[in-house]
Amino acid sequence: MRVTIADVAREAGVSKTTVSRVINTKGEVDGSTAARVRDVIASLGYVPSSGAVGLARGNSRTVGMLVPSLTWPWMGEVLQGVVDTVEAAGYGLLLFTINRGEESVLRFTSQVSARAFDGLLVVEPENTLDKITELHRKGLPVVLIDDRGHHPEFPSVVTTNREGGASAARHLQAAGRSKPLVITGPMHFGCTRERLGGFRDVLPQALVAEGDFTEEVGRHAIEQLVANGVEFDSVFAHNDVSAAGALRALRAAGRSVPDDVAVVGFDDIPMARHTEPPLTTVRQPARGMGETAARMLLGHLGGTPAPDEPVVLPTELVVRASAP
Repeated sequence: MRVTIADVAREAGVSKTTVSRVINTKGEVDGSTAARVRDVIASLGYVPSSGAVGLARGNSRTVGMLVPSLTWPWMGEVLQGVVDTVEAAGYGLLLFTINRGEESVLRFTSQVSARAFDGLLVVEPENTLDKITELHRKGLPVVLIDDRGHHPEFPSVVTTNREGGASAARHLQAAGRSKPLVITGPMHFGCTRERLGGFRDVLPQALVAEGDFTEEVGRHAIEQLVANGVEFDSVFAHNDVSAAGALRALRAAGRSVPDDVAVVGFDDIPMARHTEPPLTTVRQPARGMGETAARMLLGHLGGTPAPDEPVVLPTELVVRASAP
């Protein structure tokens, strides 16, 4: 059941008018009373509807965005797409990460209640899904980015991770590579499972080394396999950073790229053009995903129904010297 302003007023021992003044920062409210009301808002998880806030404020004109981390190499492109779109529409953006785990999530939920965003964009919601679902059910508009439609209760913008993995496999297969190695991302991420599944649809015999999207683990995976005498003639790394680690380890082991081992990454971040040799990779439309998700959310706030099906933006194989 949705928490109402009346519930907050009753719990805080004040009138609904006082709660409204605290939410909308209008009118004078004693400091201790305002603090008590904000504490109750946070503890009950009250989310003022964008319509109610708009009536009082003339719209908050603010969008929230929740991301796992700003260290993800492609996150900057997603964020830039969002910023370009919301600022062009006259909205502001409040950005939150979950770097500190549950502590960050709890802080975020209290702030989203107190600040009353008009809507929320969420990247990779696996670790925050329960909280996001709760906020959504209480009236907060939400659009997911890169969720691949796994949570149909939310509108979402996705990319073709599975087809991207398959395109990497087809390219290696066409080049005569028959002993591929896949260096994955964390297996609890849906994009990892999709990329691996697509690759195995084409090359089911692939060796798999579980990674974490870091250069260090990409390098370490190659070092271990070389030390153990495991044969492989190609590598598909689930992001460009771990592919760069693989390139470094192969060079240190005296393996020629692409003659001995072909290497394919994923993302097409700017670094991919400057590795040695330049990296063949699967480009995902990170900025376009941010732009599309922001337009979808702003349209929803303006009264346009969100699409029932995920909006899908395609990946594209970019061929360079590491796997010509």
